[in-house]
Amino acid sequence: MVSERILQDVRTMRAVLPVTSSATTRLFVLIAFTLFCAPAMADAEIHKGSPGSWIDRVELPKADPRFDSRIKNGISNLVSEYQIRQRPGGIEAFDRYAYRIVDRTGLERGAAINFEFDPATSQVTMNWLNIIRDGVVIDRLPGATFDVFRREKDAEKGLFDGWLTAYVNVDDVRVGDIIDYGKTTVRTPIVGADLFFHSVAVAWGEPIALIREKVVWPANQPLNIRQVRTDIQPDVKTDGASKTYSWQSINPAPVKPEENLPADFLTYPTIQISSTAKWQDVVDAMLPYYRLDQELPAAFASKLDDIAARYAKPEDRMIEAMRLVQDTIRYVSLSMGRGSYIPRSPSTVIASGFGDCKDKALLLASSLRRLGVDAEPALTDLDDGLALGDMLPTIRAFDHVIVKASIKTQTYWIDATNYLQGGRAENLVPPDYGFALPVVAGSARMERIERKELFQPTTFVSEAFDFPKNTGEALKLTVSTTYRDADADSMRYRLVSQSATKLADDYLQYYNRQYPGMTSLAPLSAKDDRDGNVVTTVESYELPAEDLDADDLVKNFPLKADVGINNLPEPDMVGRAGPIWLGSPMFKRHQCIVRNLKAEFVGPEKSDDVITPYVAFKARWSSTPSEFQVDWFLKTINDRVPAKDIGSYLRSRRKMGDNASWTYNFGYAETEAN
Repeated sequence: MVSERILQDVRTMRAVLPVTSSATTRLFVLIAFTLFCAPAMADAEIHKGSPGSWIDRVELPKADPRFDSRIKNGISNLVSEYQIRQRPGGIEAFDRYAYRIVDRTGLERGAAINFEFDPATSQVTMNWLNIIRDGVVIDRLPGATFDVFRREKDAEKGLFDGWLTAYVNVDDVRVGDIIDYGKTTVRTPIVGADLFFHSVAVAWGEPIALIREKVVWPANQPLNIRQVRTDIQPDVKTDGASKTYSWQSINPAPVKPEENLPADFLTYPTIQISSTAKWQDVVDAMLPYYRLDQELPAAFASKLDDIAARYAKPEDRMIEAMRLVQDTIRYVSLSMGRGSYIPRSPSTVIASGFGDCKDKALLLASSLRRLGVDAEPALTDLDDGLALGDMLPTIRAFDHVIVKASIKTQTYWIDATNYLQGGRAENLVPPDYGFALPVVAGSARMERIERKELFQPTTFVSEAFDFPKNTGEALKLTVSTTYRDADADSMRYRLVSQSATKLADDYLQYYNRQYPGMTSLAPLSAKDDRDGNVVTTVESYELPAEDLDADDLVKNFPLKADVGINNLPEPDMVGRAGPIWLGSPMFKRHQCIVRNLKAEFVGPEKSDDVITPYVAFKARWSSTPSEFQVDWFLKTINDRVPAKDIGSYLRSRRKMGDNASWTYNFGYAETEAN
């Protein structure tokens, strides 16, 4: 079955996704605040009708046989085209896709078509649906039946977007057939109606004979164009009051998909088109919906006044208001129609007890203003906010809303959808979203969300192994773990979202894989210093004497560093063009203390430190005649590794893995000290 969602991943994510969606490809994830829809536009039916006279139709091209070996899933892509024109109150968009079914696999995929659409913003008309067999066109549109149904894929996360899926099964499809269909979508925004944005990848990860894009736009409104790793120029023609921009990419060489890329590195050569060069135009479209002067319910206002009475410092007021909104307003996103893009009033959110990111951001910003703290909502992207720094202005760039608070010269970024976030102003961890656009009148600009520099490990695991003093006694293991900053926030959430028993079982299984027979001595204990943003846990285990002696475990006793080496990406480097993304800053420490030994043990004579511009790994050890201690440290220095250095990075990663586990014969006893 050919899924339109899959095709859209390849065709620059053409469909408009709701604000709560999270894109799964790097092709171009700029699709959340798409077109702000009017409920009166709601249309859940797939219509049938002829294409408009403004749409030009090209002949089917031939695929380049040089790329036949790179055809995937039995589908040879022939045409992908998109034509757009401005219309009163919105746009009209025509898209066409044609492909040949080359084998049985393609028959399974190509005989059915499905695509998603938002009934609140879009009216969809299928213009043609043809099978071309041996040069003969067979019209399947008259008899086609479109099943339209709703799938809420993220309902368990509290996300409801109202999008519909249209599905049609094409009758009597055979290997060798060409499927050719085109549809027109009329979209009617109510916010940013004069703002236009579109992006197109001019090469795919598989062969395509022709990628064609056309934009018909008023000649007195010049379009802004940005090219990313492509030199394809538009053919521009002026006809009266209209100007037509056309791009063609003929049989482009397939691009090898790459994993672990930073969000600001687009895998595919891309062209961006925007009707504005100013982010202020985007903000001006949003400002009417983010008024911070709305009245707050009396009971909630009283809570804020109580905060003001108890805390004189604006930094403390900010933290208390943040916790009030984060902890008492649960997250639910009813993102259907206007609810996809326009926040509900603070009074409505408080009365219902729930809200999504934009609801909670507006409520928090309003609360901070009441407390005398300068604050405004800010638009960002959960996964791809780092790409916002380079892209052309568009409402479609965002899928999340946070809050920017300013106290004197200090800026604080707060995600009101976080739950049980710790810290005070001096150690508050900002969300790692890259860039954000504050919704502020007159001076809007894309701003970088600075990361918090790590000066100490955010996770410190200390394992104390007490070997038995007498024959027949069990080995005792005590594990103390200290979480700080972002790791403390994550652990705090785990402690409340999972049962203590489940966590304890997971940890016990971890130690049983290394030391078979390990049993738990006490329930997992946890202590939370929320203001300091420090969470500590303690685990207690024992390993019976028979298990310590089994399979010579005592003679091959492993000490293993769990500092996140496995979290460092290890992608294929063959033909790679993009950098490796290392992610958010990481600093971890793992300590092993072994006591009650009958000999003095030492670590390697030669240092096995790994120091690169991107990641650092160190091991330090010390010993006494009866005790041995080793500490491993891992810290990321940069957030990416350039393509030219991937080979040395992968060698360093392997070296780190080799030196993150040491094995000793702790049963050895010496009569005299060394």
